[in-house]
Amino acid sequence: MTTTGIELEIGGMTCASCANRIERKLNKLDGVVASVNYATERAKVTVPDGYDPQLLVAEVERTGYTAALPTPAPGRSESDPESTSLRQRLVGAVVLGVPVIAMAMVPAFQFTYWQWASLALAAPVIVWAGWPFHAATWTNLRHGAATMDTLISMGTGAAFLWSLYALFFGTAGMPGMVHPFEFTLARTDGTANIYLEVAAGVTMFILAGRYVEKRSKRRAGAALRALLELGAKDVAVLRGGAELRIPVADLRVGDEFVVRPGEKIATDGIVVSGTSGVDASMLTGESVPVEVGAGDAVAGATVNAGGRLVVRATRVGADTQLARITRLVEDAQTGKAQVQRLADRISGVFVPIVILIAAATLVAWLAAGFPASAAFTAAVAVLVIACPCALGLATPTALLVGTSRGAQLGILIKGPEVLESTRTIDTVVLDKTGTVTTGRMTLVDVIAEPGADRAEVLRLAGALEDASEHPIAQAIARAATAEAGQLPVAEDFANLEGAGVQGIVDGHGVLVGRASLLADWSQRLSPELAAAKARAEDDGKTVVTVGWDGQARGILVVADTVKETSSEAIRGLNALGLTPVLLTGDNEAVARRIAAEVGIDQVHAEVLPADKVGVIARLQREGKVVAMIGDGVNDAPALAQADLGLAMGTGTDVAIEASDLTLVRGDLRAAVDAIRLSRRTLRTITQNLFWAFAYNVAAIPIAALGMLNPMLAGAAMAVSSVFVVGNSLRLRAFRSVVRG
Repeated sequence: MTTTGIELEIGGMTCASCANRIERKLNKLDGVVASVNYATERAKVTVPDGYDPQLLVAEVERTGYTAALPTPAPGRSESDPESTSLRQRLVGAVVLGVPVIAMAMVPAFQFTYWQWASLALAAPVIVWAGWPFHAATWTNLRHGAATMDTLISMGTGAAFLWSLYALFFGTAGMPGMVHPFEFTLARTDGTANIYLEVAAGVTMFILAGRYVEKRSKRRAGAALRALLELGAKDVAVLRGGAELRIPVADLRVGDEFVVRPGEKIATDGIVVSGTSGVDASMLTGESVPVEVGAGDAVAGATVNAGGRLVVRATRVGADTQLARITRLVEDAQTGKAQVQRLADRISGVFVPIVILIAAATLVAWLAAGFPASAAFTAAVAVLVIACPCALGLATPTALLVGTSRGAQLGILIKGPEVLESTRTIDTVVLDKTGTVTTGRMTLVDVIAEPGADRAEVLRLAGALEDASEHPIAQAIARAATAEAGQLPVAEDFANLEGAGVQGIVDGHGVLVGRASLLADWSQRLSPELAAAKARAEDDGKTVVTVGWDGQARGILVVADTVKETSSEAIRGLNALGLTPVLLTGDNEAVARRIAAEVGIDQVHAEVLPADKVGVIARLQREGKVVAMIGDGVNDAPALAQADLGLAMGTGTDVAIEASDLTLVRGDLRAAVDAIRLSRRTLRTITQNLFWAFAYNVAAIPIAALGMLNPMLAGAAMAVSSVFVVGNSLRLRAFRSVVRG
């Protein structure tokens, strides 16, 4: 039986357990295999050929969520109504909730009838700002499930309803009522106590956490938008011998089109005429422009760095190499292992237990013959003390402090889901170009023939290359200018396609380029210089020969050089217990030279973009937990496939959006900082969650016995919240491995 892949955009999920529920429902359908990703809010479904996608949509909707087939344009609009609504509710909760908390916790603020002012301020927070929690709770309950939303809604609702009862039917509404600080255990019927600050505070804190999470998730589709932006928008196609500029979407297989120097190649094709250097680094990782001529294949979105080309289109639209990379990014993101949030995992057990304890408390007190008000007070106290006030702070405060400190150090962490991966990674795969190396061609050596002046070789070659726009030529010109200062002006300059350049400098007829160019003018290298040239090329470096006035005068050695900080960074990764692996599209000789220079033992060279994903997947199948560090479009699928993706901020937007962590500085040592900071932040979140629950769990038996004074409950929550915030603030003291 043949199958078809279908994608669905899922709406209404509030935690990873929602994704699990939808996935289970879809997988119960005949012939359906589904994977639902909470982070990207998408479902990847395999169905038999001819299967009606609307059946999948209907099943998701029966589960209580929304589903739709994706629109043709990937990604999401920057204007997100859901995030806007969350932001508005959060702002409202802060403005109205802070005074409620202040009045309840500071006796000096408790003026006559302060409790009624608290009710007026707290009601909109609990009902309107907290509506997403109440709505999600109702949806989950209709399908027999309980999540953090359930406990939040029940706890805040119980606190609010009991406060209304105490105000209208108890003694809490009497003039002069205060909340004194009494740290004693005593039975009370509760009708003199209100819990409005608890309900408003929990709502405010949880909303803050949800808003931070939502902002991180909405960026999931940005990598795909960035990929599509790379392609050319229009193209000069040849029709009837004349050039006609049309949109790239109208280009067809077999069309011939013109690519001028500096322009992007519109689509994959074969060169019909012309020769040039093509910068394909964004797709292949190759640091040196590739020389192409008639009959050579070229890829869309690469840049023509040299002469005029005429190309015949061989693949268009969804068949191009760029489109395939786009699909790889999307598939890798959708297929990522789902990360179950720590709070949701704990609450999956905690929530139903707390509800059972509260119900048991109510029944036990009534069975023992106590008044209904006392029984209900004890039951409500259980829900209130269990309501996760500190839990609402546990993840957001640690994440906000950790990410703020990271930003100061040039590290951008996308969200809490990222942190779990850093704890378990054992292998770090590094792209070469732009990550370990500078990604920029540099002159590394000048060797003159016996009797020739080294400085003169560089000066004359630099003057001639200064008239060329080729990256290697510019590297030579920069080095010559730095050493000799003002360069002479070249006359009669000519670019010899695929061979080099020639011209007259200071009255000398100068040739700079391949050895074959000099040989055509009977200018041959001496045996010593030929040996030096061979050694440099064996090391993966590029060699340019120089001659004038009928003689070969020297060679210039150009290479993509290692960043000064890369060796230190590799030592730092090793110190963290991680195994570095070099992965590059460059040739084997270059890769081995770079790896040996920085101290990396494992090398995968001459690897195409699709193969990079395969290397990562193979390491994962071998049991490795893999982090990937890269900066180019060619790295984006691998960054998405890896358990942890780190993008150099000096690279492309595509790599940055496909990654989990972004290293703004472009310094590989920042990767060491990123992993250390992420692990520290995760450890802080874990500590926060433990203590947040520990306070509640310890107080639940006291509440069930009816011995929990309301202010003691408030104080316990305050202490737990202060502890959580203080513990999170310790992240501000995190220090970078980079000094100075």
